[in-house]
Amino acid sequence: MARCVIVSACPVSPALAGLLRADDYLIACDAGYHNCEALGRRPDAVVGDFDSAPCPVAAPGEDLVVLPHVKDDTDTEYAAKLASREGYTEVLLLGCLGGRRLEHTLANLCTGLGLEQRGVRAVLQNERSRVTYLLPGQTRTYPRGDYFYLSVFPLEGRAEGVQIRGAFYELTDATLTAGYPLGVSNEYAPGSDAITLSVREGALAVIETKAD
Repeated sequence: MARCVIVSACPVSPALAGLLRADDYLIACDAGYHNCEALGRRPDAVVGDFDSAPCPVAAPGEDLVVLPHVKDDTDTEYAAKLASREGYTEVLLLGCLGGRRLEHTLANLCTGLGLEQRGVRAVLQNERSRVTYLLPGQTRTYPRGDYFYLSVFPLEGRAEGVQIRGAFYELTDATLTAGYPLGVSNEYAPGSDAITLSVREGALAVIETKAD
């Protein structure tokens, strides 16, 4: 099945257009509609309460969903739930990291975790960083590539049985807590071409970041 791409309102550069595939289904969230222009694509659907941008006039072939201002879901959360209901198993979220509203970045990290917990592979990405998730009982390998640093954070407050292999700082059956950032700014070990992570209990956010 094609991938869903959710485009939110944090600034994006045209360089991120290289992440898109020809068959991606694009959902623009509120002011994320303008980010689609920077990416050189028209959205397939536009959702939002349009408190941060005027409500656009839907072009032919675009679905427009106007949300109420008073609601529990953020615009990005609504788009994520829509992607999940439509059966997408992979979602890329752009325009979700950084910007002027730190609370929106934190909310978007929660939205990504919610997608993973519903069985949808979620990736949040900007020009310098990529965020993925590791759920209890999972093991994933991160090959050395464009990213230099790799950090892990326990999104549910506590993660147990954390293992890190192939990194400069390795862990064995470790416990990570939200009160102490032990997993920040790790690197690939000399001669290592991949870092392997696993966790027994608790969810991890895995953040890959390019070197300065």
